[in-house]
Amino acid sequence: MDNNLNTQINQSKSTPRDVFLHLLAIVLLYIGIFSLIALLWKYVDVILPDQLKMFYSYSQASAVMKNSIAALLVVWPVFIFVNWLIKKNENKEVAKRELKVKKWLLNLTLFIAALTMIIDLIMLINNFLDGSLTLNFFLKVLVVLVVAGAVFGYYLWDLKQDVSKNLPLAKIFAWGTSSLILIAIVAGFFIMGTPAEQRAKRFDEQRIQNLQVLQSEIINYWQVKGSLPQNLDALKNSVTGFTPPLDPATNLPYEYNIKNDLTFELCADFASDGNDMKVGYKNMMPRFDSYGYEANWDHGVGRTCFERTIDPDFYKKASNNVLEPVD
Repeated sequence: MDNNLNTQINQSKSTPRDVFLHLLAIVLLYIGIFSLIALLWKYVDVILPDQLKMFYSYSQASAVMKNSIAALLVVWPVFIFVNWLIKKNENKEVAKRELKVKKWLLNLTLFIAALTMIIDLIMLINNFLDGSLTLNFFLKVLVVLVVAGAVFGYYLWDLKQDVSKNLPLAKIFAWGTSSLILIAIVAGFFIMGTPAEQRAKRFDEQRIQNLQVLQSEIINYWQVKGSLPQNLDALKNSVTGFTPPLDPATNLPYEYNIKNDLTFELCADFASDGNDMKVGYKNMMPRFDSYGYEANWDHGVGRTCFERTIDPDFYKKASNNVLEPVD
C-alpha cells in the first residue's frame, strides 16, 4: 500500500487547475490576513487610542474599517471554498497533497509568517527599551503575533502531516478562523455603526465642511466691506463663482443669524452625535484634537448653532497686508 502511494506521489504532476487553485488560495489568504490585522488595529485605535497621536480622524478610521470588512466578507468565503476544492481533490487523489507547487507556496507562507513574527517582536522590544511601549502598541503587536503564529502553526502542520491520513484539523481551522472573522466583522457594526448610521455621519461631515466654508466667506466679506453680510445670498460672487452651499440631505440653506456688528452664528440640523464614534455608544472613542479644531465644531443630534465673534485686530491685520513696491 505504501509502495503504491509513493509511486502515485512520484508520478503526480501539477495541472494548470492545481496551480490556479493553490495560487488563488495563497493570494486570498494574504489579503484576508492583512485585512483582518488592519481591522483589529483600528479597533484598538478606537477603544484604546494612543495619546501621543496629535490628530485622529473618524473618517480615516471608518474608511479603513469599512474597506477591511468589505474585503473579509468577499475574500474569506472564497478562500474557504477554494481550500475546500483543494482538499476535495486531495481526498480523491492523495498524491496531490505532495504537489511541488503546494510545497513551494506553503514554505513561502511559513517564511513570511516567521519573518513577520520576528519583526513584530523586534518592534516590541525596541519600543519597550525606548519607553514608548503603550497598551495600544502592545495590543497591535499581539494581534500580529497571534495571527501570524496561527498561520505559521497551521501550515507547518499541513506540511508535516501524514499524507495517508485524513485528519480533521483543516475543518477545525476553517470553522475556527471563520467564526473569529465573523465576530470581528460584527464588532465593527457596534464600533462604527450600521450602514444607515454611517450615511448619517457622512452627511454631518459634509455639513461641517459647508459651515467651515461659509464661516470663511463671511469673515472675508467682513474684511473687505467692514460689515457682516445681511444674509448668505450676499456671499454670492459672480467673479469667483462662489455660491453658498446647501444642506446635502434637504437642499435647504443653512441658518445664519447676526448677533451684533462682530458676532454671528451658523446653524444646521445634524443627524448624529459628533462626540461619539457611534450613536448611542458614549465615550467609546476619545477625541484627538490637540489644537481644538474639531472641538470648535462639536454638535449633538438635531439643531446646533455655532456662534463666532470676529476679532478686528487679528483679522484687520490679516486683510491689510498690501505689498509695498521694492526700490
